[in-house]
Amino acid sequence: MMGEDGAMKPNAMERAREVEVIGRAQRGDAGSTHALIDAHKDRLHAFVWRMVRNHHDAEELCQDTFLKAFAALDSFNRRFRFSTWLFTIAYRLCLNQLRRKRSLTGEMDFSLISTGESDVSEHAAQSEEAARLKRLIWQAVDELSVSQRATVLLFYRQEQSCAEIAQVLQLPVSTVKSHLHRARARLREVLEPAVADNLDGFRILSDAAG
Repeated sequence: MMGEDGAMKPNAMERAREVEVIGRAQRGDAGSTHALIDAHKDRLHAFVWRMVRNHHDAEELCQDTFLKAFAALDSFNRRFRFSTWLFTIAYRLCLNQLRRKRSLTGEMDFSLISTGESDVSEHAAQSEEAARLKRLIWQAVDELSVSQRATVLLFYRQEQSCAEIAQVLQLPVSTVKSHLHRARARLREVLEPAVADNLDGFRILSDAAG
């Protein structure tokens, strides 16, 4: 299913079933709580890790995100997707973590992407050229501002619409679209001449490791 911005919509849990499961979780059903966690944990971890670039921090932040989400589950508005609410909580926790690190080190840690096997998606193209382009792309993404990086990750990796991203980042939709425009321009600038006029590099964002 396509979103309003041309991005494929996630299908971790069908909408009607999600509402039903949330209702049961709000009534204290442990199985429904675990079902919500299972439906979102992988995508959440992929997003958080890309934001903070530390596996230990990512694990803790994901745990904190789920704890905060379920502690406040009674206040969840069912008009929205559970994933959007979850990513909103996760993004705020990531921002706090990045700010704490900046205050301790004096700078943000935007280290280049590792080339270790753990960072390579089993679904990614296996050719040497595709692997090289993927490394270049993620290096370029890591050099974006925090909000631009979050926008790119949510749009290409989590397949959220601009409206959903705006809710997560607490920004106007116009600002989200501006972030996407500037991020794309920056990625093109960094990746040239590696990908030249070929926009397949943006497709790799959807296939590369989270």
